[in-house]
Amino acid sequence: MSIPVNARVRAVPNFVECLRVAKDFMEQQDVDSASARFRKLQAGIVKARSLISFAPNSGRPARFLDARSGWGQFQAGQARQLARELGMPSLRELVLDRHVMLYAHSDQDVVLLSLRHER
Repeated sequence: MSIPVNARVRAVPNFVECLRVAKDFMEQQDVDSASARFRKLQAGIVKARSLISFAPNSGRPARFLDARSGWGQFQAGQARQLARELGMPSLRELVLDRHVMLYAHSDQDVVLLSLRHER
């Protein structure tokens, strides 16, 4: 058994936009608790980043790839295409408390693609 090499983890602009949207939504829900909830989300992402840099295949296979609706199939196709363009054939997701983080990976690289609320 070989020791894994830490993969490089980076994010596409869409992932950063998803963080902004999550923060805005938290503020709309309850401005008094938004800051603490967003810090908790950020801490979860930092922890997840460490995990997937050590073992990129840690997340589960991306469930949304099996979507049956037309829109879901369209989004899954776009994600697959982006992963191919990045040279990262595997799409996985990792559950972070109430959010799901979508990422593409190879053995040496991980790209954070999207962040969605569990609902």
